[in-house]
Amino acid sequence: MALTRFTITAVRNLQPVTLSPSPRINILSGDNGSGKTSVLEAIHLLGLARSFRSTRLMPVIQHEQPACTVFGQVQMADGRQANLGISRDRQGEFQIRIDGQNARSASQLAEALPLQLINPDSFRLLEGAPKIRRQFLDWGVFHVEQRFLSAWQRLQKALRQRNSWLRHGTLDAASQAAWDRELCLASDEIDSYRRAYIQALKPVFEKTLSELVELEGLTLSYYRGWDKDRALSDVLSSTLQRDQQIGHTQAGPQRADLRLRLGQHNAAEILSRGQQKLVVCALRIAQGHLLNEAKHGQCIYLVDDLPSELDEHHRRALCRLLEDLHCQVFITCVDHELLREGWRTDTPVTMFHVEHGGITQTHDHRE
Repeated sequence: MALTRFTITAVRNLQPVTLSPSPRINILSGDNGSGKTSVLEAIHLLGLARSFRSTRLMPVIQHEQPACTVFGQVQMADGRQANLGISRDRQGEFQIRIDGQNARSASQLAEALPLQLINPDSFRLLEGAPKIRRQFLDWGVFHVEQRFLSAWQRLQKALRQRNSWLRHGTLDAASQAAWDRELCLASDEIDSYRRAYIQALKPVFEKTLSELVELEGLTLSYYRGWDKDRALSDVLSSTLQRDQQIGHTQAGPQRADLRLRLGQHNAAEILSRGQQKLVVCALRIAQGHLLNEAKHGQCIYLVDDLPSELDEHHRRALCRLLEDLHCQVFITCVDHELLREGWRTDTPVTMFHVEHGGITQTHDHRE
């Protein structure tokens, strides 16, 4: 799949613009602060109804504008075209339109427009909180296992009920037992989907990483959120008193984590910032391969400041891996000359120059 056309209105400093990108490689160059990253942010809004740069909406919506909007036409893997739209206002409300109909949730956007983001903050996947790694894992599971979303929603509902009871003691014994049973059933289902996904991801990740950097002894493992040798029901029973004291459920899929280790150490503590970025790139590219296999369609990659912290050898290797996915890629950089030799001669490449919020299409950088 690929964005064939999209329109951006009132996103940060960008002037209203309609772009027709290449179905493969798109390079946006310009000075810092020109608006390059805001283009990626607009595509991110279209796919996930939120920014990757700010949890607050106010900086995203252009000054004195009531709302920002992004519309896009997407060529789907089966050949049909989907029309997507997102509008977010200053009160935090959003309207999502898919093929002229109001959509109920952002998950429908995410399914229609799978996005992968690689940016200077990507190393947080390794050194950040477990929640970031769970989000990475669940993005992959969501896109390859259609039953995951309903199980995840059941888990959230059961957790809310149990945590409310832990804090306020408002459930009778029968209701408490019923919600514990539902929590355990949903947890086991989610755990089975995650384990199957990790089993498929690991060899693809290892192969991808080997093409970027040699890191002997790097291992990827999955912690499900409770003792691997005990049923969750037993763990919940044994930790009930502690759960009541702190007011929430400690064990379960909501505590799951991915663990990357180099020998006996947490990889984030050993690897350089550049190595961390390569590991994250390998993880996200591996996810793209699994999505291609599952849905026979491609996700869209948003790569912000690709040359950052990568030398020429690693830039070329990363460009080749992105190229081999045969998917649509949007890359920002200050100097497009750094990406001049990164692509095969038969790969379509479109260049855009961004200056003071204005965007102009230039030419294939190899012409």
